[in-house]
Amino acid sequence: MAMTADGKIATANRAVSSFGSRRDQAHLLQLRATADAVMAGARTTDSNPITLGPGPAKYRRLRLRHGLAEFNLRIIVSRSGTVNPKAEVFQRRFSPIIILTTRRATASRLRELRAVATEVRIYGAKEINFPRALRWLREKWGIKRLLCEGGGELNDALFRAGVVDQLHLTVCPKVFGGRTAPTIADGLGAGRLARAAHLALVSARRHDDEMFFVYHVLRK
Repeated sequence: MAMTADGKIATANRAVSSFGSRRDQAHLLQLRATADAVMAGARTTDSNPITLGPGPAKYRRLRLRHGLAEFNLRIIVSRSGTVNPKAEVFQRRFSPIIILTTRRATASRLRELRAVATEVRIYGAKEINFPRALRWLREKWGIKRLLCEGGGELNDALFRAGVVDQLHLTVCPKVFGGRTAPTIADGLGAGRLARAAHLALVSARRHDDEMFFVYHVLRK
């Protein structure tokens, strides 16, 4: 995730959501080149012209050097199934697209999504059961390393489910402000300090005016 110095990942009206440098964008693609699959929430894929793919040929070659397939799998998460079937991600058919949702998704929405996605899976009544979903992704699709690129509510759900191993965080030299502007982990939150995700700093490096941090998530 990339965030501003005041901890925001987009402006309050969500009109601005891409603000990292070229170095940060390259860092994102380098991370994708190490992952079997890339995951994002429905709002992220609907509001941005993204494909969740590996990017230019040099990153696809890097994947091959890592012993991975040339193209990563793509996973979209939506509790209510409100994924735009006309989003850019569905226009590029270079790799399977898997949608994770819950029983909140209506039958008509499921039909629309099954028409554009490779597979649609329901895990949970109102909240996605991520441990079950991730076990299925490993068993069915062989996914061992999964990169999640937000947004904040999806990140929060993953932290609360205890399935996050690492956090790669870029801090950019901007301040957006706004009490309703999204952060890297929105949603329900921890509630109590004992339930917070605890991190250990692995590395910190500076590139121009940006800071790149890597944290390991400590298991309780």
